Amino acid sequence: MADEICRVLAGAGLPVHRGDVGGGSLRESGADVHADPLVEGGVYADWRTGAELRTTAADLFAKGIDFADPPPVVRHFENVHKSMQKALREILSPAGFQVEEADPFTHGSAVCVRGRRP
Repeated sequence: MADEICRVLAGAGLPVHRGDVGGGSLRESGADVHADPLVEGGVYADWRTGAELRTTAADLFAKGIDFADPPPVVRHFENVHKSMQKALREILSPAGFQVEEADPFTHGSAVCVRGRRP
């Protein structure tokens, strides 16, 4: 199923890689698709921003930020992830997949694909 998801996302014009089979790197940006063998039917698709935005936001997080009023780059980083999470759902769902938000504490902004819709 992860390969099918990659084909659908690539067909939509998104850069995509399989993060679970050595086809992706933590440095690559785009859609990161991986199957979780511990979750029945669990394939996750997440968005990885470009290295510059990702590194800048991570550096600010490491220094500590005011979560009530985060710096503009952190707000931008968070908005990109929210927008891409929505885009991934809106691309995969009409393609026939059962898509839901993943647990944010274990999978961040990823979406979880449980299988094909009946």
